[in-house]
Amino acid sequence: QVHLVESGGGLVQAGGSLRLSCVVSGDMFRNYVMAWFRQAPGKEREIVAAVSWSSGVPYYFGSAKGRVTINRDNAKNTVYLQMNNLKPEDTADYYCAARRDLGRVPTARYEYEYWGQGTQVTVST
Repeated sequence: QVHLVESGGGLVQAGGSLRLSCVVSGDMFRNYVMAWFRQAPGKEREIVAAVSWSSGVPYYFGSAKGRVTINRDNAKNTVYLQMNNLKPEDTADYYCAARRDLGRVPTARYEYEYWGQGTQVTVST
């Protein structure tokens, strides 16, 4: 079992920055792939970034690519999503997710086993 708790969401002006945190606990979580998803009102949940805990190699997806950075801190058992140059289209609930690392990076929602409760990000114009 893996437990995920997100924090760091809030209100930010367009062009600003925000750093989301996901504290991870549970057995064998360092053998997991970690990801950040987001879901805007009325839209499908989509992957933003992912990282293998073991390798630390990041992967980015969608419209936020180039404006976000995912990384993990082994000492703090935390996965971060640094978001820069935020746009109103980035407004969404952001979720931390995890699944067992099978040597690839899943991108679909159904492929992830564990989820946090989400943290809201609102980008104003």
